[in-house]
Amino acid sequence: MKKAHQIIASHLPSVLNGNRLFAGALVTGALLLTGCLSTSLDHSNAMTAKQTPVAAKTALATALQKQRRQSFSYHSNLEISNEQQFSDIDNKIDAKAPVASGYIDEYCEDTHDQAYAALLSQAEAQNKDILVADYDAQRTVLKDTYLECTDAYEAWVESKYDSEITVPAFYQQLFDNYDDRSTAQDIKKAKLLDAYVLKPLSINAQGIYQPMAGKATMLASVQYQARNHQSSMNQPIYLDLKNGNIYLWADNFAMFNSELLDDKLGTKWRNKWLKLAIDDGTLPKGFGSELIKSHFAALDATFDAAPTSQFDYVAPNTLASLSPKLPAHQLPAMLASNQVIRRVQSAESYEQFYQDYMRIIYERMSQRYPELVKASAADEVGNTDADKFTSKALVQQMLAMIKSGMDSGGEAVEETMAEAKEKTAESAMLANAETQELYGFDKRGQLKWQHLRSELPSETAASKNMVIDVLQQYSAISTKDMVFPNLPSDVQVPNASNSIDMREYGSELIQYYRDGNGTAMGKMMFSIMPMAKEKFGTID
Repeated sequence: MKKAHQIIASHLPSVLNGNRLFAGALVTGALLLTGCLSTSLDHSNAMTAKQTPVAAKTALATALQKQRRQSFSYHSNLEISNEQQFSDIDNKIDAKAPVASGYIDEYCEDTHDQAYAALLSQAEAQNKDILVADYDAQRTVLKDTYLECTDAYEAWVESKYDSEITVPAFYQQLFDNYDDRSTAQDIKKAKLLDAYVLKPLSINAQGIYQPMAGKATMLASVQYQARNHQSSMNQPIYLDLKNGNIYLWADNFAMFNSELLDDKLGTKWRNKWLKLAIDDGTLPKGFGSELIKSHFAALDATFDAAPTSQFDYVAPNTLASLSPKLPAHQLPAMLASNQVIRRVQSAESYEQFYQDYMRIIYERMSQRYPELVKASAADEVGNTDADKFTSKALVQQMLAMIKSGMDSGGEAVEETMAEAKEKTAESAMLANAETQELYGFDKRGQLKWQHLRSELPSETAASKNMVIDVLQQYSAISTKDMVFPNLPSDVQVPNASNSIDMREYGSELIQYYRDGNGTAMGKMMFSIMPMAKEKFGTID
């Protein structure tokens, strides 16, 4: 799951555009579990070697490559937190405190009004009138601070046209960087998001990976547990890697399909798998194997090119002091480790990794299968054979998107001053974001868990980032436990009798609409689908 978790970090809207994200998702989605690594560190060497960055990188590279063909069971937990956006907030008026107003020209007045309201509440709590002598000194401070602020703001505005005008240092810094400051309203929104969405939410996945058997499973689940609301959704997924098929349990799709598209579906999908064929026979022979080889080759090459300074050893007992703090329920398994190796990348560094990874994938696949690549570099992404709706067409689209992203990334773009300023601001936000990977080993040198901490850049350079923590634990496969404990025993493994072939079903459904049946929503959708037009013409 390593690659899948890294995609979470790469989906920063300011870092990746839509085409490149989609192309990356197609590659890593197809290889989702081939990147889940249960690895073993060479106990005799790594555990006794000097704990230098070079040793850490070398030991980790060896471990990740050594056990790529091992079978294992895994459990992943993903938590999202924005607590650092509002924790340790000092309500004093200083250079780092949130501002009172979202508009700079209203800052002085709004700050004064909020301070006066606070004093009024204090007086009411003491059953006193705010105009009594007890509060003379505080009212005077509020008035003087307000006048000082307005004078400073006027001076700051005029200083843009007259360089000799002096602005107090505090206000100069405040107004110069005002757009990057959080407001009190921002803090309030962050607290509400944390309390009502992030804290009650938990995302998990568990399953097994058996590469030699060509099998992988995932039971993905989302839980929301608040005081007055509890809900949960599970999605079983079965990957038949040998035959190139993906199976999805039908329950979560049946209701929507019945309501929106297939009004004759009834209960036909009950206790069934939906079979999605990755290769419909249009791809070159050996394509899947070559894609996996290219995936690992790209991972190895980008890992080798990574600066040694990104790697180090970490004492397990220091994990509890990481800031922001690790999720409480993730920490115990991590603290039990005998050794931990850490890798830290900035958002910009990860962006470079992503570009290099996709470039290597494209170069290897385009050289091996030139028939899948457009002949002219000037051809647009949308002009592939995607209208034929085949596996080959989808791969052509994927490769065209990768190429488009590579070309756009290398072109020199003329920037206006506004664009340059925006780019500088974006770089400042990305500079505060980073991705951290931790690998925990037991006394035998066996990798027991992998933790990924990534940050989503905040809206302003001064604001702290939202944090995503993903812990994946590895263990031996148990023959006693069912792979999908929420499913009947006779459907644990998909077969012809308990699955629906979606290609066959799709053709039948389109014919159903061609005969004049179906829902209004379905008629609209099928009328614009390339596959439907090619086979049956326009559906009225």
